[in-house]
Amino acid sequence: MRSSAECVIIGGGVVGTAVAYYLAKRGMRDVVVLERDFLASGATGRCGGGIRQQWSTEPNTRLAIESVRIWKTLEDELDADIEFLQGGYLVLAYTDDDVAQFEKNVGLQRGLGLAVETLSPEEILTEVTPHLNTEGVRMATWCAEDASANPFLTTQAYADAARRLGVEIELWTPACRIIVEGGRVAGVETPRGKISSPFVVNAAGGHSVPLARTAGVELPVTPYRREILVSEPLERFLDPMIISFSYGVYFRQTKHGAVIGGFADPDAPEGFDESSSLAFLVSMTKKLRHLMPILAPVKIVRQWAGLYDVTPDAQPILGATDGVEGLFQANGFSGHGFMIAPKVAELLAQAIAGEEPELDIERLNARRFEGGDFTQDRSVV
Repeated sequence: MRSSAECVIIGGGVVGTAVAYYLAKRGMRDVVVLERDFLASGATGRCGGGIRQQWSTEPNTRLAIESVRIWKTLEDELDADIEFLQGGYLVLAYTDDDVAQFEKNVGLQRGLGLAVETLSPEEILTEVTPHLNTEGVRMATWCAEDASANPFLTTQAYADAARRLGVEIELWTPACRIIVEGGRVAGVETPRGKISSPFVVNAAGGHSVPLARTAGVELPVTPYRREILVSEPLERFLDPMIISFSYGVYFRQTKHGAVIGGFADPDAPEGFDESSSLAFLVSMTKKLRHLMPILAPVKIVRQWAGLYDVTPDAQPILGATDGVEGLFQANGFSGHGFMIAPKVAELLAQAIAGEEPELDIERLNARRFEGGDFTQDRSVV
């Protein structure tokens, strides 16, 4: 392992490997990525693989729109199959509050150039999927350009492309401490030794908070367990991701035919628990049977859990860290880091390389929480 680098990235998920790749593309190739386990072993490898542009805040929506532009050509750029599919996202509204919020969302999204439609229950069945139980559905929003991809294949593709450009990726190497000297980053301490560096990126997901504390920084990020399951492979019958904020549920069919989905338990305690529960299995299968009755006889083959690293406004913490020069944050994604990873990583690489980021990430700096100057995204499941 190198004893020094131009930049050390903590976290071998999709964001960490993508930042490394975009830095190397810009000529900063003396980069080390530290991953405590294997690539995509954290939140990236435990997510549902959805790529959604339908959000209720401008920063999330802009990051998602710009990320999809990258996603469209990413397989060619990285020379890899990542199972990218623009199958669309169908977002279901069941209540008056849903309808009012969705109307606001659509106005924002269209104003930013997103091609999003509103559908009646009848249009859902004729234009998107005939298999959905539309009982109680008031309306839905539909964006055909929303998508999905394989999180493991995407992370591996970014890692391989970064390695080809000279990046070093150290697996089974946890970051124990971010070293700070005289108000600026000096490197990272690991069980295998220290790596000196003028730049460090904290992309450790739910574990970003204890890492930041080693540098004297408190992040307003809270980890919560989120559970997910996958079925046996089925004949192709569903292209879009279907989600409901009222039910707190999402599901889609993968390239290989399995149905993958999960939901957010509003009573889940904060913490680092990643165990699976029978209660989730029972509740999730009931939700799936209700929303998609043809799934009633289908077998579930596996379930697991991961962590959402949640901020007070469900928007990420990006960019420089006040009081610690050279320390950059890329965390607090609140369950949608995979979706926006391409643009987030590109913007961070631009900032670290001394360029002006194409989008303003200052509004996503952690300091926004000090004065309460933030707006919560209402489109999180």
